[in-house]
Amino acid sequence: MRTLNDLSFANQRAVIRVDFNVPINENGDVTDRTRIEAAKPTIDYIRAQGGSCVLLSHLGRPKGVDLSQSLQKIVATVTEVLETPVQFCSTTVGEDAEKKAQNLGPGEVLLMENLRFHPEETEGELSFSKQLAQLGTIYVNDAFGTAHRAHASTTIMAQFFNENKCFGALLEKEVLAIEKVMKTGASPILAIIGGAKVSSKITIIESLLEKVDHLLIGGGMVYTFTKALGGSVGNSICEPEYCDYALTLIEKAKAKGVKIHLPVDVVAGDSFSNEANQKTFDVMEIPDGWEAMDAGPKSIEQFHELVLNCKTILWNGPLGVFEFPAFAKGTIAIGESIGQATKGGAFSLVGGGDSVAAVKQFGLASKMSYISTGGGAMLESLEGKSLPGIEALQD
Repeated sequence: MRTLNDLSFANQRAVIRVDFNVPINENGDVTDRTRIEAAKPTIDYIRAQGGSCVLLSHLGRPKGVDLSQSLQKIVATVTEVLETPVQFCSTTVGEDAEKKAQNLGPGEVLLMENLRFHPEETEGELSFSKQLAQLGTIYVNDAFGTAHRAHASTTIMAQFFNENKCFGALLEKEVLAIEKVMKTGASPILAIIGGAKVSSKITIIESLLEKVDHLLIGGGMVYTFTKALGGSVGNSICEPEYCDYALTLIEKAKAKGVKIHLPVDVVAGDSFSNEANQKTFDVMEIPDGWEAMDAGPKSIEQFHELVLNCKTILWNGPLGVFEFPAFAKGTIAIGESIGQATKGGAFSLVGGGDSVAAVKQFGLASKMSYISTGGGAMLESLEGKSLPGIEALQD
């Protein structure tokens, strides 16, 4: 793995693939700067070495040129985060783009227009990739969130840089964090997998059974297991067609010495709303008319003990409908438990949209070892797939 430390950036022009696909409100303001802040260490390092930075990113999914999704909208925020003036180029490739890039002095930063104004970006088109490569003398990929896509800027352009390409600081941290769970983590290793459907997590669960000692299943997935084991699920979300798979999974886990943990009790509502009447039931005895929406108090207690006994923890998916404050206790509690284990020396990795949203919402982010910035890319890594954006840097 070639990292920033392996190359000299003095008087070099680094073309950096960043992930500035940030949320923007109707007033044109950036509402979450996390992704911009995550790229700052790489940009700071290159500038401190006397290199200039040409930043490439996409924003949204425009069909051709759509100025409502222009990266010009984020220039002020990027300037603020980087604490240095950021120039903007209204084109992405071509004569003007190359000229602006070549005119950069040491330490200067140039943000190019939205890559996805060009369909050739997502098509991974070779001549477009070659044009992007003209913008710099060194290629740095720091966009883990797009590393699972074989796009021009994330993968194809890397081939034009020979040895002059490397991982950015963020991408390096992401890869090492996932390796810590999948390859090098201290045992016992625990994976907490939540979410609505078993069907959407099959490949991740299958892959994790090869790596972990404990698998805690939470969220809506629980009730497919409950039904498979002969319990009643009431009105809870359930995939009856995956009951046989759930039983197979339990057997596979047993054969590999992996202990599966399910809630023993649940908090249910008589409607799918925050204002629903609440009752706690045994997970195997949820009556008709009631929908389980959170882990119950006994489960929270048991999960707390489990988490504290583990040295490496992956958290992907909430334990309940945390969007409703009335049904957020299980998700908050597991986050607090992971935070306590982390404080005691465990390594914790949080990834996947909903878990990341939960740790931010409940002020738990600072208690975790690492929070992944790449939803789809992280999930594909956990599934054991190799990511084209990472392979391109290792050629």
